[in-house]
Amino acid sequence: MSDDQQKVTAEDELNMADGSDNKIYIQRFDPYSRILHLMVITSFLTLAFTGMVIKFSGIGLFQTLSGLLGGYEVTGFLHRVAAVITFSYFFLHIFYLIKKLVIESKGAKYLITGENSMVPQMRDLKEFVGTLKWFLGLGSRPEYGRWTYWEKFDYFAVFWGVAVIGFSGLILWFPEFFTSIGMPGWFINVATIVHSDEALLATGFIFTVHFFNTHFRPDKFPMDPVIFTGCVELEEFKEDRPRQYKQLAESGELGKLIVPPPSPVLIKAARIFGFTALLTGLTLIIMIIISMLFLYN
Repeated sequence: MSDDQQKVTAEDELNMADGSDNKIYIQRFDPYSRILHLMVITSFLTLAFTGMVIKFSGIGLFQTLSGLLGGYEVTGFLHRVAAVITFSYFFLHIFYLIKKLVIESKGAKYLITGENSMVPQMRDLKEFVGTLKWFLGLGSRPEYGRWTYWEKFDYFAVFWGVAVIGFSGLILWFPEFFTSIGMPGWFINVATIVHSDEALLATGFIFTVHFFNTHFRPDKFPMDPVIFTGCVELEEFKEDRPRQYKQLAESGELGKLIVPPPSPVLIKAARIFGFTALLTGLTLIIMIIISMLFLYN
């Protein structure tokens, strides 16, 4: 069977399964991953907001915001609750990887060097260079696969953040415990600086670079709802992930990813939640810039 015949077969399957909508939808994220990402969004927004309120506690604007939350004691409590959610989704994701490795018998090679691996590879460097050439009109758009180089960067940024920001936060949360097991007292001061400044860096990156790559690109503006709905139209999928599309079509696996279109209620909820998160993040960026200007003037 030729590639074209396989593609037509996959598309015909969805057309027969969905008589109410001629559009074909392909699943990109399973429900488990979508729930974890919702945990990431809610916890990160809470951590960023409450963390900035605590970091810039000497500025009237943030003092007012803390008062609206119920005071700094409540602000700190919310910050720690969000931290617990962060550690929860981190370990739930580790379990997800172990499940693929052991239960689904994917193998370490699949997770590290496979086509769908999140581990950066030489191909990602080539696609990065190819993307720069494309931006400058010196080449065509790279044929991205399941994951792009910027998605892999974002993915490992979470691991880095949980390790650095999370561990330093635990030291600040339980200083007596860590000093009792031999940690020098001066390390508490180091943890304070690391936790505060790294969190500020992470907040700035997520609400600018990540927001642009995910939502503010011309082809996605003003928001890409795929992480909420879990699916994407076939035509968009073919354009965004041409290498993955070809591989799925050639292997006959494309039809297995066919899903019904997202319900109007889900789309509406995704837009409300997504735009709320975007607005919150952009507002925080503006507040951080104003605060930094205030501190250094």
